[in-house]
Amino acid sequence: MEIGNLKIKGCAALAPMAGVADRAFRELCVSYGAAYVVSEMISSKGVSLGDRKSKALMQLSDEERPAGVQIFGNDPSVMAQSVKIVLGVLPDFVDINMGCPAPKIAGNGGGASLMRHPQLAKEIVEAAVAACGSVPVTVKIRSGWDFENLNAVEMAQNAENAGAVAVTVHGRTRQQMYAPPVDHQMISEVKKSVSIPVVGNGDIVDGPSAAKMLEETNCDFLMVGRGALGRPWVFSQINAYLQNGIILPEPPVSERMRVMVKHVRKICEYKGERIGIREARKHAAWYAKGIRGAAKYRKDLSLIESIEQLEELAFKITKENM
Repeated sequence: MEIGNLKIKGCAALAPMAGVADRAFRELCVSYGAAYVVSEMISSKGVSLGDRKSKALMQLSDEERPAGVQIFGNDPSVMAQSVKIVLGVLPDFVDINMGCPAPKIAGNGGGASLMRHPQLAKEIVEAAVAACGSVPVTVKIRSGWDFENLNAVEMAQNAENAGAVAVTVHGRTRQQMYAPPVDHQMISEVKKSVSIPVVGNGDIVDGPSAAKMLEETNCDFLMVGRGALGRPWVFSQINAYLQNGIILPEPPVSERMRVMVKHVRKICEYKGERIGIREARKHAAWYAKGIRGAAKYRKDLSLIESIEQLEELAFKITKENM
């Protein structure tokens, strides 16, 4: 797939999940075959005002390329101003979030709220494209605001006409949040309606579900979100299945624990152990999902206070599941 002048190799990308897709996780997913990654969503207003947290969120490393920075907002002029600042970290592309369903985002006119305002959404894309110059701009949308307003086709066409070079469609409405089912038909309709690449998103958790998304939507590429939580190797599984028809099993418990410790070490390296351990607790708990005795392990992992404590638990979980 090509995103403007950027050539993408592989099958699936990591979704820009807030509070999850930080530098440590993005780098880890790339090491397992994620074709590209996108930063956690960042407030265009925060960027334009020089907010320190926003500045930290948009930092990219060489180990996670190709990588984009995702921003959200509801003011075209602020979006343009923030994009010019974002370009300072040399993103491979800039993504505009028009799909986040969280009340604090959509409730303030950003994210999925823009699904209710197609013209404003188009103006935001136009402003971002003008500010980005040669750097590609992409857009992430949902099927619609609710089942009475399924307007992903209109939004995608507007985005293309405004200069966006790719659109990612999460096949759910804002009203659905993350509840099933995923609307493959809507993604298919978007694909038929535009000439730019369409990325399918929603409930892709392994090779077969990735193949189903491609087959039923004819989309150009895939984006994995919650299916990668505690499972960065999902990208290896998807690539193996789509490229060679091979179903890779879930790694043994010992390998899961090894990757978990490696992941948490990365988080602490980048954020310091005091902050990193607290942010890592949810990741550690996700790694234990599906393991025999997982409920107790997840509880213990959610209370870790140090790397040493995590390593002790990892050793215990491995030993008890040999």
